[in-house]
Amino acid sequence: MESKKEGRELRFVELLSFDKTFRKQGFKVIAGVDEAGRGPLAGPVVAAACILPANNKFIGIDDSKKLSAAQRLTLFEKLTSDSRVSYGIGIASSQEIDQLNIYHATLVAMKRAVTALQIEPEMLLVDGMPFSYGNLSSTKIIGGDAKSLSIAAASIIAKETRDRLMREFHEIWPDYGFDSHKGYSTPQHLSALKVHGPISIHRFSFAPVLENANVAKDLPIATSTSYSS
Repeated sequence: MESKKEGRELRFVELLSFDKTFRKQGFKVIAGVDEAGRGPLAGPVVAAACILPANNKFIGIDDSKKLSAAQRLTLFEKLTSDSRVSYGIGIASSQEIDQLNIYHATLVAMKRAVTALQIEPEMLLVDGMPFSYGNLSSTKIIGGDAKSLSIAAASIIAKETRDRLMREFHEIWPDYGFDSHKGYSTPQHLSALKVHGPISIHRFSFAPVLENANVAKDLPIATSTSYSS
């Protein structure tokens, strides 16, 4: 019977092998690109770009949705503290989402993430979206966070970064429960919207928010931020 450790090692080899197919095509520096937060009613959309060293042993990396919160945190800290890893984070605020729509705001966040990389990649592997950046080669990978090690790493960084931001917003606006649902459309969140109305980090272009805009409060505005390493 296969042990959990053996399963993680096999999964690592599977994800790494996918990226190696692009290295064999001559692309030595590959960046995985992914986002977190396209669906929620509140908070920013966060994108990450991640370049892993060719010979790495980040066993345990996988699609962030398949990992527990504790596993994501451990891997996030390993990735962001390793000097061999180059990563960039880009954020598009709820106001930008309302102005541009969520699709185009996601592209803006991705461009900010790639711009924040300290190393220029030769190939971008992008989860699920057509995305271009200057003259760089780019490939859309459907379900990429479950196929590519680089995209999976980016998904972990994007997800953990966004979750941290939502926990910070919870400290400012505790009535909404952002620390638990992270801005998604849960019964708790919808109930809070009806009672308290939307605030500045809500996406007013999303129907459940717009429906309760008549009870909106005049509260501090969260601004867009970009991070890099």
